[in-house]
Amino acid sequence: MLSLEKSKPIIEFSNVSKNYRDVQALREASFSIKQGDIFGYIGPNGAGKTTTLKILVGLISDYTGEVKINNEFIKEQPNFSKEIGYLPQDVGFQEWRTVDHALVTFGRLSGMSKDELSLRIPEVLELVGLSDARKRKIKHLSGGMQQKLKLAQSLLHNPSILVLDEPMSGLDPTSRWQMKNTIKQLAQTNVTIIFSSHILEDVEGIATTIGIINNGIVVKIGHPLDLQKELVGGEAVIAIGDNLVEKTDLILSLPFVAEVTSPLNNLDQLTILFAPETELNNNLKQLLEFFVTNEIILRNFNYLKPSLEQVYLKYVMEDPTK
Repeated sequence: MLSLEKSKPIIEFSNVSKNYRDVQALREASFSIKQGDIFGYIGPNGAGKTTTLKILVGLISDYTGEVKINNEFIKEQPNFSKEIGYLPQDVGFQEWRTVDHALVTFGRLSGMSKDELSLRIPEVLELVGLSDARKRKIKHLSGGMQQKLKLAQSLLHNPSILVLDEPMSGLDPTSRWQMKNTIKQLAQTNVTIIFSSHILEDVEGIATTIGIINNGIVVKIGHPLDLQKELVGGEAVIAIGDNLVEKTDLILSLPFVAEVTSPLNNLDQLTILFAPETELNNNLKQLLEFFVTNEIILRNFNYLKPSLEQVYLKYVMEDPTK
């Protein structure tokens, strides 16, 4: 396993570009991932996610720019792929094999001994929730179970970096939750994970860092909460009370308030947006004191959680090449 301080990046992309004839799949992509991070890589279909991951695992080598693992260029590390577990979108299994037979075959192809496999296969099947299916033929597995088998295959050699291309594709809600939970468990053992998806819900609640790619350009990188706060400018609340709209100008005069909006034809509801870099608890306290001082009777007062969906839509609806 690779050893690296958690504060330092284990994966680094610097100005990486890749063309397929007349199609520019990646345009100077740059980002870094720290050890133990879960990097959620999201963007529309065709945005460049799979190309990025194929470069990382060594399946594409004719690119420009620099890619490092553990501070060394991957082009200068002939055995770097041994540290990587890879779940591609289109991995296929011979359906006549059993789960156990398929994993033995993949393990032997990657250089593992029979003794290693006899110990490791039960571990990975337990981890992905397929222990009971070990002797079943692949053709009898559901789509979700086959996806779990793909993950088991990528974990066989106990990699320190896990690269997953659309790992939740085809999973039902229960299997999707199990996959997310497995990814979080792996990250707790210092496995570094990068996984792609075109579905925002796949990365919410699991990714420690999110990278948004659109039209081959990595347009945004950040912690989920930071991305949410950046878009809305700060925290917000919804207040409901008698004729609140009449108090809009007065509320806007408060130094910690950035914006006040109300639904059309609703005199009783206001959305109050706090100024960036102001402290939420202090804002709430002062705002409630303001309502009491001005004898404003509230019927409801709720914290409004910023939406990560708004962030995603902002960056994928725009054309970053213009």
